[in-house]
Amino acid sequence: MKRLVGLSALAVVISSTSGCSWLWGENGYFRDRGSDYLEARQTAPMQTPPDVQVTKRLDPLLPIPRNVADEAQRSGEYEVPRPLPLQASQEATDYTLQKNGESRWILSAHPPAETWPVAHQFFEDNGFRIADERPQTGEFTTSWQRFDELSAAMAKRLQGAASNGDGEARVRVRIEPGVQRNTSEVYVTTVSRPAGSSADVDFPKMPGNSGTDLALVDEVLASMTRSAQKGGSVSLLAARDFDAPSRVALSEDGSGNPVLNVGSDLDRAWSSVGRALDHGQWKVEDINRSLGLYYINLAEKPVKKDDQPGFFSRLFGSEPSKEEVEARAERYQVRLSKVGENVQVTVEKNINTVAPADVARRVLSVIQDNLG
Repeated sequence: MKRLVGLSALAVVISSTSGCSWLWGENGYFRDRGSDYLEARQTAPMQTPPDVQVTKRLDPLLPIPRNVADEAQRSGEYEVPRPLPLQASQEATDYTLQKNGESRWILSAHPPAETWPVAHQFFEDNGFRIADERPQTGEFTTSWQRFDELSAAMAKRLQGAASNGDGEARVRVRIEPGVQRNTSEVYVTTVSRPAGSSADVDFPKMPGNSGTDLALVDEVLASMTRSAQKGGSVSLLAARDFDAPSRVALSEDGSGNPVLNVGSDLDRAWSSVGRALDHGQWKVEDINRSLGLYYINLAEKPVKKDDQPGFFSRLFGSEPSKEEVEARAERYQVRLSKVGENVQVTVEKNINTVAPADVARRVLSVIQDNLG
């Protein structure tokens, strides 16, 4: 063992000297073989004996290209060219397909208020007639229609996917707030009936997995992705109306604490209050959807993407330190609670202490102003 270690150390010492051409030189043992293929020559193709019957033609597996081993390339040392840089493709990731078993839905990287007009526009552009729409609950449904009443491309797509291509169908689209903040989930459900029937078929409680459902989800996803790639704009009016509560009232509870009532649907209220806080004047530091809490810091302004400090601003210390931020922090939590038929918004210092009445009223007034 000691002898082997000694020989290895000797080999390392010898190989590190400049006179070891027998190791690293042009004819050395460890020479560069990257250009050897330029010296390759093609030989005669393989021949089978005359008395052997061949059912498959024998072709060379790795033929040498004719334009490789020429005189120009054999002169001098060949250097392997660097690989071309990867072309970074800008893939739109605003909308992605989600799967759970046979069910499919679309995950949007935008809040429901911004996803609503994009989904709504797709159905209008493809010939669907909107029969009922409820922005406050994130749903709209289409009328009963034959496939040939839709756009030509959509009719062809759905007729191939439907079990009854000659019947009628209607669609329900539901847009819900996603698990993460400022995301949403788009569910598409269809029901069908035979042509000429007047039966009113109810939508299932959960999105189905019929061929029409899956085909429509794929088409909606493709349309949304194209819109994102083209920089499609969002209707601010539609966004404002989407999750705006049907009624908003600032009042007081039995103990005299300010309370903001924002309709009756908890999901819509969560989305609308979150949007109002985003447009407010304070920083939202964290959220807890399961508890219905937004954590805000009244001493800090909201962080906007366009307001990020530049390199020199950060370098010369214009950005406050963590200790300074903690020293001046004024943290409160905005809670959404389902109380009877209403959703109430309150402001707390912590889970055991309500915020001072003047602070709570100031925060709730700003939320109220940004809901409209």
